[in-house]
Amino acid sequence: MSRRTLVFFVCSPHSRTGVTTAARLLTDYYLSRGLPVEGFDTDSREPSYAPRFPGLSQVVDICDVKGQISLFDRLLIPDGTPKVIDVWSRSFDQLFATIAEIGFLEEAGRAGVQPIIFYQSDVSQTAANNARLLNTTWPELWITVVHNEGAAPLGPDALHILAQYPARGKLVIPRLEAAIAWALGDFDLSLSAFLKEPPGDMSIVVRAALKAWLLPIFTQLQSFELRLDLQSSEFLR
Repeated sequence: MSRRTLVFFVCSPHSRTGVTTAARLLTDYYLSRGLPVEGFDTDSREPSYAPRFPGLSQVVDICDVKGQISLFDRLLIPDGTPKVIDVWSRSFDQLFATIAEIGFLEEAGRAGVQPIIFYQSDVSQTAANNARLLNTTWPELWITVVHNEGAAPLGPDALHILAQYPARGKLVIPRLEAAIAWALGDFDLSLSAFLKEPPGDMSIVVRAALKAWLLPIFTQLQSFELRLDLQSSEFLR
């Protein structure tokens, strides 16, 4: 049986909510399983996702027609390779305006491609409102809310805030101590390679903490995939 083609739009209307971290984790999750993956970085000014995956990702400017062609034509190819799009906050409105204008979701359905939104939560009402608007516009669109406890903490009202997002499931990215989080800033650190063989010059404390942080996230992503499989199973309809 051929593998489905999943297209992940990792996004938020606001900056500093953990979009690139989530896109990076998703990409490394597939790489850790030995699967091909293709990435796109929509921050054409200061890309931070694409440089982490040279040869596997490209920078696209979706405010430009050429960039839109490079992105959306590629996303509609049902080749079984997961596609991860790191959506710059300044590209958020343009992305969904283009998706509506070109009928991307309808075309994806005909091509056998499944778009998925990994939507970063934050404390603002604007973020929740935008998520609800997406759900109203495209009721069948799969939206998973991502709570990055370090980049965008929600405080004591976390459950109430998350309940405002019309999402199918939730991904929680735990907060890391500053000294450990600093290691993630290394553009040469591949998280998928780290799990196989940590860098020899990495502190044993950092190594243990990073692994303890990473494995539960990958377990959540695996559970997410299983849920997708069950949802689309013909035997359960």
